[in-house]
Amino acid sequence: MSNSLQSKDSFVEEKGAAEHREVVPAPRLAPLEEPIVIDFVAEHKLIRKIDRMLMPLLMTIYLFAFLDRSNLGNARLQGLPQDLLGGDPTGQLFAWLNAAFFFAFITLSYPGTILAKKFKQNRWMGIACIGWGVASVLQVVAFNFGGIFTCRFFVGAFEAMYAPNMALYFTLFYTRREIAKRLGIWFASFGVQHIRADGNLHPWKVLFLIEGLPSFVLGFITIWALPDRPDDSDRFTLEEKELVAKRMRRGQAPEAPRSLSWKHVRMAAIDWKIYVEGVVYFGLNVALSSLGGFLPTIIAGMGYSNATAQLLTVPPYAVGAVVLLCTVFLSDKYQNRGIPVATATAIGGTGYLILCVIDPAQLHVRYFCTFLICIGTYTTIPLTVCWFPFNMGEFFPVFQCLKNIHQTSGSESKRSCGIPIFQSLGQCGSILGSYIFPAAEGPRYIKGFALTCALFYLASISAAVLSSYFHFENKRRDRVYGKVDRLAEVDTSELADWSPNFRYTP
Repeated sequence: MSNSLQSKDSFVEEKGAAEHREVVPAPRLAPLEEPIVIDFVAEHKLIRKIDRMLMPLLMTIYLFAFLDRSNLGNARLQGLPQDLLGGDPTGQLFAWLNAAFFFAFITLSYPGTILAKKFKQNRWMGIACIGWGVASVLQVVAFNFGGIFTCRFFVGAFEAMYAPNMALYFTLFYTRREIAKRLGIWFASFGVQHIRADGNLHPWKVLFLIEGLPSFVLGFITIWALPDRPDDSDRFTLEEKELVAKRMRRGQAPEAPRSLSWKHVRMAAIDWKIYVEGVVYFGLNVALSSLGGFLPTIIAGMGYSNATAQLLTVPPYAVGAVVLLCTVFLSDKYQNRGIPVATATAIGGTGYLILCVIDPAQLHVRYFCTFLICIGTYTTIPLTVCWFPFNMGEFFPVFQCLKNIHQTSGSESKRSCGIPIFQSLGQCGSILGSYIFPAAEGPRYIKGFALTCALFYLASISAAVLSSYFHFENKRRDRVYGKVDRLAEVDTSELADWSPNFRYTP
C-alpha cells in the first residue's frame, strides 16, 4: 500500500510540473485487487435484459427529440416564413429561430446536468420529454416571430435537461466496451419525415403537431418505464444488482450516488482534453445544425421541387446510419475511437470541399457530397460523445444494498461537469451553423461550405492528436508504473483519470 501511495504522490508532482521538466520515475505500483470473476453466461443474459429495458424507449425518445429539434428545416419549405416571418427574404429571421434552440441549450446544459445528479434519472428525463413536447406543440398557435422564437427557446431548454445527461445515463449501465454500439444505435434513430397535409391547418403546423404530441406522451411513459440507477430499480433482482456492480467494477471505481465532489468539478474545468474534444464536437455541430435546418433547402436549391427536396434528404441520412452502425461496432471491438472519428470527419470535410469547387449545375455530384457529409457528421457524433466520458476516470455508483461491494468515491462528478462543458462548446457550433447558410447565398453557399470544410479538417486533426496522446500516455504509464490488469478495479477516487493505474481509450 505504501508503494501505491508513493507512486500516486510522484504522479501528482509530475502532473503539476511543467511538461518539459524531467521527472524521476516513480516506483512500481503495488498489485491491484484480484481480477473480478464473473459468470459470462449470466452477464450476457443481463446485458440483453438491460438492452430490452433501455434501448427501444431511449431510441424512440431520441427520434422525436431530434425531429422536434430539426423539423424547422422542413417547416421552412412548408410555408412558415410566409405565415410568420413576413416572407423573410434575407433568411436572417429563420437563422434566429434556428439559433434560439441552441441559445437555451448552451445556457442550461451545464446546470441541468449537475442538477440531474440530485434527482431520479427516469423522472428527470420524463419531465424534460414532456416539456419539449409541450413547447413543440405550442408552435402551432404561434402567430408571429416572437411567439415561435419563445417556443423554440423552450424546446432547447428542456432538451438541455435530457441530451447532455444521456451520455452519463448510459455509463450507469454499460461498460466502455459496450457503450459505443448502444450510443450508435440510439443516435441512428434520427430521421426527418416528409409530411403532407390537407384541410385548414397549414402543413408546417401539422408537422409540429404530429411530431410534438408523441414527445408529450413519451415523457409519462419514461417516468413509469425507465429505470433510475440500477441499485434503485426494482426491475433487477438482488443477484442481478450484484452482477451489474461486479461487471462495472472491472477497470472501474464506484461513487456514492447523487454525491458531488467539487474537487473533481474543478479538475474537469481545467482539463485541456475536454476542450480539445469540444473543438471536435464544435465542428460536427456546425454541420449537424446546418443539415437539420438547411439540407432540404440546399437540395431544393439544386433545382428540385420542395416535395422532392424533402424526399431526397432521406437517402443521405440512411447511408449515414448504416455507416454509423458498422463503425461503432468496430470501434467497440477494437477499443479505438480516435481513428474512426478522424477518418469520418476527413470524409465529411472532403464532401464540403467538393461542394466549394464544383459547378452548381453538377447536381448529381453535389447530391453525392451530401452522402459524404452525412457519413462524416452522423458517424462521429456518437463516437465523440462516448469517447471522452470514459477517459475522465471510471466510475460506477455505489450499491448500498450490497454490503460486499467495496465503496469508494469515483469520478462521476468530473463527468457531470465535463459533459456540459463539452456539450456547451459543441452547441456553440450549432449557433454558428444557423447563420452560415443564408438564403441569399444559395445555391453555392461558398462561405458555409468553406467554413464547415475547415472545421471538419480541424476536427480530424484534433481527434488524431488526442488519440495519439492517449496511446502514448498509456505506454508511458505502463513503462513508469507497470502494466495493469484491465479486469481489475482502478481506484480513481482522488486523481480521476490521472490515477497511475488508469488507462485511456485512444
